[in-house]
Amino acid sequence: MPGELAGFTPVSASAAVSATHHDEIRVLPTNRRRTRVAPRSGPGDWIPRGVDPAVDVLGVPDVDLIDALHEVVLRQASDLHVSVAAPPCIRRDGDLGPVGAGPAWSSLKADRAIRSILTRAQQVIFDRDHELDFAYTLEDVAVTGVSSRFRVNVHQQRGTVGAVFRLIPHEIKGLKALGIPQSVSAFAGLPRGLVLVAGPTGSGKSTTLAALVDLVNSTRADHIVTVEDPIEFLHAHKKSLVTQREVGQDTASFASALKHVLRQDPDVILIGELRDLETIQVALTAAETGHLVFATLHTQSAAQTIDRIINVFPPHQQNQVRAQLAQTLQGVVCQTLVKWANGAGRVAATEVLVTAPAIANLIREGKTHQIESMMQTGRERGMHTMDQHLAELVNTGQITRAAALAKAHDIAGLELLIHRTEPVAGAFTFAAVGAGYDSGHDDADNNVGFARAVL
Repeated sequence: MPGELAGFTPVSASAAVSATHHDEIRVLPTNRRRTRVAPRSGPGDWIPRGVDPAVDVLGVPDVDLIDALHEVVLRQASDLHVSVAAPPCIRRDGDLGPVGAGPAWSSLKADRAIRSILTRAQQVIFDRDHELDFAYTLEDVAVTGVSSRFRVNVHQQRGTVGAVFRLIPHEIKGLKALGIPQSVSAFAGLPRGLVLVAGPTGSGKSTTLAALVDLVNSTRADHIVTVEDPIEFLHAHKKSLVTQREVGQDTASFASALKHVLRQDPDVILIGELRDLETIQVALTAAETGHLVFATLHTQSAAQTIDRIINVFPPHQQNQVRAQLAQTLQGVVCQTLVKWANGAGRVAATEVLVTAPAIANLIREGKTHQIESMMQTGRERGMHTMDQHLAELVNTGQITRAAALAKAHDIAGLELLIHRTEPVAGAFTFAAVGAGYDSGHDDADNNVGFARAVL
């Protein structure tokens, strides 16, 4: 074909978008060279081979931005930050630093680079809202060896454009590979109810949810419906049929999608985030009416997660919500990521609540402050607190004492748990994990057994 360069694979970008998602842009340069194609918006436009000029994209992807995204993949980092008056920065193992020795980006450079990957429709939304979330696919096997997907947030700060790109892992790892306790896998077998995954931003909530959905997908002949903003992990149909809907593209909002989801014959519903009263209300109703509902919240503990849901509602409705939660809540998984003691990657520290009749009564009676003590003594049901798991990780040499104390819910309580390593009947252990929450660190060297800890 005229104008093609050797080593480039021709792919229709419009077909690629349709095949994956309408709002996802697939960029297909297979090396750093570009080919000149004219006319487009004017003579002399430079268009990477594989990008269809007919696609509704404003410009050619900025080469410096694409190079920075390559570095995220090659360095096994998790995020790329683009901000005015600073060079592009990447986050690796929790630490943020510049990609290289390049100069800081000006306002014009950052604006042009970020807008170069937006469709016209996305630009209209961003210019209106000054916020934009979408998924971005970079296919460049010659440079990175893989096709890479990013969750992108574009925003405005101090009148300038900035963006954060979060690298989505290529594969959906299982719960065991992620270091999530075995008791959590039982949630995927529940016929109905509400299961919440909580934690701060960047703690791996989406990765854990994806593992749970994949477990359902692999073991149950069900219809799974996800509502996400944006879609992160792409689930192929396995034993289940999976319908994935993206807010802003496939539906106007979480609440709008959930109003209609019960008419789509779902068995399992995943809600990317419980953001408001209306979304929470529909999630509770779906769980009450016989569906298994997975969702996330930005909370730090199981008790705080329950209180957050209740406190969203006005006082006169809170008793009713407590009763609904007591009836429908099946479990809460809270997690955070802590650096390995050797600095190579991060490990998940978790808190797990498995609802039992006694815990349901505490929720119903508004005594959520007593839940932690029941979790501390609920090991036989698969429960533990965050501090118990942090102590286990310290006692088995996986993380440092300082790292654990920085994440502790109760510093004094954690200090008492550290170094109590005598084996006892009923003490729980956690599977060794690699770096399922950090892109690409190899798990093989970390698959070792841990000593039991009295927690």
